[in-house]
Amino acid sequence: MSLSKDEDDDITIPRAAMNKMIKELCPNVRVSNEARELVLNCCTEFIHLLSSEANEACNGQQKKTINAEHVLNALENLGYGEFKKECEDVLSECKDAAAKRRRQSTRLENLGIPEEELLRQQQELFAKARAEQEMISSSSSAMEATSSTMTETPTSKIASASPTSTTRPLDLQIPEDGDKEDDEDYS
Repeated sequence: MSLSKDEDDDITIPRAAMNKMIKELCPNVRVSNEARELVLNCCTEFIHLLSSEANEACNGQQKKTINAEHVLNALENLGYGEFKKECEDVLSECKDAAAKRRRQSTRLENLGIPEEELLRQQQELFAKARAEQEMISSSSSAMEATSSTMTETPTSKIASASPTSTTRPLDLQIPEDGDKEDDEDYS
């Protein structure tokens, strides 16, 4: 399957990265856009060639993942053996940098607190969370019990037993028209 011109352009080193490398390697030299494009195409082609050769070495060993050893062997097979030592040095530097990043990103080491102390604090937090959960579940059980007894009581008791109620019902006896004796006391 061949790639069209547009698809081939997508599979390249980013131009910004290439321009940065050119400026770092040749700081006092002006490089034309045409030369930059040529360097970009050469680098892309070299990477394709090297990765194809490394893939063949990988398949020859019946492996599914290309590793650094396959790439280094591909350099030898393509006649770039003189670069193998430099590549091994860069690989070693990359591994060291990755290990250093992993060590720095370890939260336990950055806290400065011994692991035993962290475990103790964690257990305290778990115990506190359990206690809060038990308190919530016991209060919800008590509320369920209260609500079940409320449904069986008269409405005047419900209002007074309700935890959300702020007012209590008044037990007022309103005299009816026939009760004149109560009205006379007030006159």
